[in-house]
Amino acid sequence: MTYAFTLVALVALGLILVYAGWVATLWRFQERIVFQPPTGVAASRVPARLERYRASDGVELFAYVVGDCAPNGTAVIAFHGNADISRWFVPWATEVARETNACVILPEYRGYDGLAGAPSYDSSQRDARAALVLVREALGVSQKNIVYFGHSLGTAIAAELAAAEPPRALVLQSPFSSARDMARRMVVPGVAALWGFISRVHFDTIERVRALDRPVWVAHGDRDMIIPVRMGREVFEAAARKGELLIVRGAGHNDVPDVGGRDYWTWLRRAVQPGATEAVIPASPAETRLVP
Repeated sequence: MTYAFTLVALVALGLILVYAGWVATLWRFQERIVFQPPTGVAASRVPARLERYRASDGVELFAYVVGDCAPNGTAVIAFHGNADISRWFVPWATEVARETNACVILPEYRGYDGLAGAPSYDSSQRDARAALVLVREALGVSQKNIVYFGHSLGTAIAAELAAAEPPRALVLQSPFSSARDMARRMVVPGVAALWGFISRVHFDTIERVRALDRPVWVAHGDRDMIIPVRMGREVFEAAARKGELLIVRGAGHNDVPDVGGRDYWTWLRRAVQPGATEAVIPASPAETRLVP
């Protein structure tokens, strides 16, 4: 019995050490999980204007600008996801400018696409605020005419910025509800319960939109295998002021505009330009819900 007890104790101790190792690894490398700058990206010509600026801590940043920004015009600041770079979104931004007559600003994060520094939760907030300062001061757009857009990780960055500097509207494509909820999807059991102790990443979009007195618009693919569609629905339901929820049937994480087609662009135009009041007719493959 003593041998059996010792064996069980050793196995239990081994499991505890393995689990502690998993948790320690998550604590140490969580920024690398959340922020994944693409590597080996070849240089390319970008059909957009490049604007350089600095964050409050002196780190040099840049953004691509599509369209002409005007003091009385609409500007969309669009934050990309964790494994993307801003220049990949120039074709999308070009279509946004054409559809909405807004100028589109695509800020890059530190550590991405050749920029110095390492991305983190705190740095993402500084970088987002620096982009907003660029739009207001260098490009001359009034805060009341600025819309924040985010895709994937960018939805959380946009929501954090909205909590500090409310936009005209917050537009979220494939959002996740919170960093804690995403941690629950990891294979390490109990991580969500320990999140408050081990996390340095405090994204919580549900809490941000719950306190935001601005319309929140959400689009999500119902076959998203990275961020489940239920999270997009939860974010929309939590919003204090609801814009419009667009669920695109058959779309995954990155192809919502392509699969959604005209329904997507109508949804986006209504979100960006308040005067775009044409009727939205739900049609396959999109499911649209309008909220007054």
